[in-house]
Amino acid sequence: MTETTKPTPQITYQDSETKGRYAASLPGVAGEAELTLSKVSEVLIIADHTSVPDSMRGTGVGRALAERLIADARAKGQRIVPLCPFVRAHAMKHREALADVIQW
Repeated sequence: MTETTKPTPQITYQDSETKGRYAASLPGVAGEAELTLSKVSEVLIIADHTSVPDSMRGTGVGRALAERLIADARAKGQRIVPLCPFVRAHAMKHREALADVIQW
């Protein structure tokens, strides 16, 4: 499967006063991936955890969740503390491009 033939994940976001959760599904694929966050303040959030089921591994869904989190935080003027190992690895890989949104 090439990058151009990978299905696009459908990502939703659930929000509460202190927490947030992105969930991703793929058409025709069982399971749901998630990325959770904690809100420290209006401008600071912590990426807590990312989970991708085996049925979705290698599809890019984890990266799509991280990129959605980053895009949303950037749009809201927030900074992200990448506590989650997956989000931290993604941020390290793109450190320069994400300098405005990642709080080390």
